[in-house]
Amino acid sequence: MAPPLVVVAHGSRDPRSAATVSALVDVVRAVEPALDVRTAFLDLSAPRLPDVLTALHGAGHRDVVVVPLLLGNAFHARVDLPSMVADATARLPRLSVSVSGVLGPDPRLPALALRRLVAAGARVGDPDLGVILAGAGSSHAPANAAVSTVAGEWARSLGWAGAVAAFASAARPDVPAAAALLRARGARRLAVASWFLAPGRLPDRITSLARAGDPAAIVADPLGHSPELASLVLDRYADAAVVHSGVRYA
Repeated sequence: MAPPLVVVAHGSRDPRSAATVSALVDVVRAVEPALDVRTAFLDLSAPRLPDVLTALHGAGHRDVVVVPLLLGNAFHARVDLPSMVADATARLPRLSVSVSGVLGPDPRLPALALRRLVAAGARVGDPDLGVILAGAGSSHAPANAAVSTVAGEWARSLGWAGAVAAFASAARPDVPAAAALLRARGARRLAVASWFLAPGRLPDRITSLARAGDPAAIVADPLGHSPELASLVLDRYADAAVVHSGVRYA
């Protein structure tokens, strides 16, 4: 049997976040109905990852693949998740846990963010439009650079007045600074694309800042649940699948 897939998200006190994660996991299950797919969270939401791993161990599973619903390789991916898995495997020595890479970078993510932006009312090729690609922000510079890279590619290829990254916390520029930069480049209207998986406190902060500076600003929904994300989760699962006696489970 293929090892169970545990899809682990950060977690949030905002119930919309867990609902979005649950909906995404439902899409994953619909794509691979024979695969045992579980939902878990690092913090703030239930069930937490240690409890899910304990339940799988108690049900007799000895191999598990964890796929983090994290867009970049920031603190949660580099520190929180490995520490939690190490604690669990020390406590459950018969359980082997393989952890995949994070979701990004992958071309499906910017394509989905752009689709959400267009659905919100932005037009590709509008020379008066300045676009902010808004993410959470991290103290880990490469994680922020990954968002800036996507914005830079958009700025070069999509015919807008400009496109820049902005961050809700821990990094610069913030939304007002990004908006000022775009207006200096000739943007007459603003739109905000989302580099968030789900609604929550930080996406709400981005929306409030954008609308405070421009009540008519277009604000896209988070990436949410979609076939593209489900496919990406399953690809990460396959990449990290357990190997036994030369047999790759995928």
